[in-house]
Amino acid sequence: MTRLTALNRDQASSRSKELFDGIQAKLGTVPNMMRTMGNSSAVLEGYLNLSESLSKGGLGSKMGELIAMTVAEANACDYCLSAHAYIGTKLAGIEAEELNASRDAQHNDPKVEAGLYFAKTLVEKQGKPSFEEVMAVLGAGYTEGEVGEIIAHVALNILTNYFNNTANTEIDFPKVRANGNAVL
Repeated sequence: MTRLTALNRDQASSRSKELFDGIQAKLGTVPNMMRTMGNSSAVLEGYLNLSESLSKGGLGSKMGELIAMTVAEANACDYCLSAHAYIGTKLAGIEAEELNASRDAQHNDPKVEAGLYFAKTLVEKQGKPSFEEVMAVLGAGYTEGEVGEIIAHVALNILTNYFNNTANTEIDFPKVRANGNAVL
């Protein structure tokens, strides 16, 4: 059972309604996570703004989706695993095998794997990587700016993971479970 309410448009504040309208225009729907975030227009707007900013970064949308899968698995967030499995396969064109491997910070490209491993390390070490871990991701070919983007993607996904795990948001995507079933 959900613990926080996913608002309908008519229940939302005027600012959340505006944000819902923008989401609806862009995605064709307002996912339950965003409807629930709409209880605070500040939370929803902050999430949308950071997400939009990162979409313009140097890492690209594919890497953003892979990081989201790594972080969601580390935080056991079924909602985010489900959402990013769907977005990854349907919108970003990522193969299911690649998404499944990313859940364990694995990838057949050593540079991508180093970035995913760094993201997982940030989660496991609560944002306190060692000097060697930072040097390893830089040594894999990431710029300092891209390392900053990895950190920002991790932070964004921790926000959504914690939000959905707290709210127990109803999953409105094909379900994927942490430590469980693979992406189809």
